[in-house]
Amino acid sequence: MTVTSGKSEILKNRLVELARDLILIPSTRDRPDEIERCMEFVVNHAEAESVEVRRFAEEGSPSAVVLPAAIERPDVMLLAHIDVVARPEGTEYRSSVRDGRIYGPGSGDMKGELAILLALFRDFHERRPGVSLGLAITSDEEHGGNHGTRFLFEKAGFRCGVAILPDSGTIHDIAVEEKGILHLRLMAHGPSGHASRPWLVENPMERIIAAVARVQNHFASLQRGDDHWHPTCAVTQIYTENRVPNRIPSHAQAVLDIRFPPPYSGREILEIVAQSADGIEREIIVVAEPTHVAPDPLYLAATEEITGVAPRLIREHGGSDARYICQFGIPVIMTRPLVGNLHAENEWIDIASMETLYRIYERYLEKKLTRP
Repeated sequence: MTVTSGKSEILKNRLVELARDLILIPSTRDRPDEIERCMEFVVNHAEAESVEVRRFAEEGSPSAVVLPAAIERPDVMLLAHIDVVARPEGTEYRSSVRDGRIYGPGSGDMKGELAILLALFRDFHERRPGVSLGLAITSDEEHGGNHGTRFLFEKAGFRCGVAILPDSGTIHDIAVEEKGILHLRLMAHGPSGHASRPWLVENPMERIIAAVARVQNHFASLQRGDDHWHPTCAVTQIYTENRVPNRIPSHAQAVLDIRFPPPYSGREILEIVAQSADGIEREIIVVAEPTHVAPDPLYLAATEEITGVAPRLIREHGGSDARYICQFGIPVIMTRPLVGNLHAENEWIDIASMETLYRIYERYLEKKLTRP
């Protein structure tokens, strides 16, 4: 084994071990103690003599920013979230390694990426104490990021020269546009009744179902092209307090996940829903405008140097916390390893691509960072 291949194997083992340790912690929104435990794990790993840790908590969502001592505005800030989407009851928060991948809840979104950032942050600060590199960790990205990244940049006032957020894109595909997001709850109320006499009451469940159908039909009319770069609407929840089959419920709800590209705005999308769901109560859960970011040309060059392939600039249908950063004119780099089955069973992250992304980040930071 050559020295180079030996170092590569050591790095892969470090990244795999760190990612699997993170996956073991079920840091879901409904487990605040586990969120805190995961945050402590991350902070303990990032701490060094040359850095300072600042802890925050808004509305029960903890976050932490690790900065080099005496540097308020680092040249580069690494960002990640520790929260993962809750899995069905009985799910084991464990991982396995097979076929060159790590499988486990949150492996691809984004415990594996966090492992890369933690290893990178620690390595740079050990080799170059005081280097202008920061790390920000949040815990509410999967529920909108309002009390995490938004809080850190809008309320706490953190800034940086460039932000690295490995929550979109791939190794060769760097995301520069993301759709806007509207999570909307539709609600209908009415007196309950016996299902054998449906003519006596107006059924809230039927009203919700009819309203959802009208909304979906409207969004279907907005379809343009095969790339799906148009507004979309997915029904993610329909529920009622009813627990018996022969009772008409007094309350029903549906939750819509709507994604929209420019030039649409959140206000326009809300108006579309209002027209289609007239008479139905509406509650905004999350709303965010479409995002456009400009990656650092140095990063594009670093990617090509490591991979031998010029990266592409792409559009993503999902959203990320980048929207809270780019509004301040901060370039955001969005790229990540190869991942799959996000938020689903057998979620995975490719190990070789984890090392590749680490090397790209390393090369970029070597070019970008000023020496202390």
